[in-house]
Amino acid sequence: MRKDFGKKTVITPLPVVILGTYDENGIPNAMNAAWAGQVDAHQIIVSLSRHKTTDNLERCGEFTVSFATADTAAASDYFGIESGRNVNKIEKAGMHAVKSAYVNAPVIQEYPLTLECRVVEMKPDGDGFLLIGETVNMSADESILTDGVIDLGKMKPIMFDSAMNKYRVIGGIVADAFKSGMALK
Repeated sequence: MRKDFGKKTVITPLPVVILGTYDENGIPNAMNAAWAGQVDAHQIIVSLSRHKTTDNLERCGEFTVSFATADTAAASDYFGIESGRNVNKIEKAGMHAVKSAYVNAPVIQEYPLTLECRVVEMKPDGDGFLLIGETVNMSADESILTDGVIDLGKMKPIMFDSAMNKYRVIGGIVADAFKSGMALK
């Protein structure tokens, strides 16, 4: 038997991403955004309401996207509940930011995987925006590499469970992409 929930949407997994920008004074800012995805090989999309981050994006046009992990869950959640208008969130969380070599945006060192992006479009959407960004560089800490490839098992990325308002660790490998289905062909 199935249960109806009405106009509720659950898409899973939803990566917990942290947008990094600089404010008008060059202070790094971080924002938790759970409504994000990959559009194609080099573009991402993020749904945002109006924040200090959107002000920074409109002014600068460049940003970073880091992926929250089991080890960064508390700080990542904090980046979504505090406003950068009130406090330097990166400093308060005890994290460290360095300037990207590719875009005018901060790379937060405690996040092992970061996309460095330029704004392609900030399309108004209701009370907020749909941000489309182009990745110009991806950097990863060597601690999450296996044979030179990003190993999500080592990274332990977290996802937002929108049904229960929880963060969950993304699990292990269950099959080989573009191979396991061949048995049904």
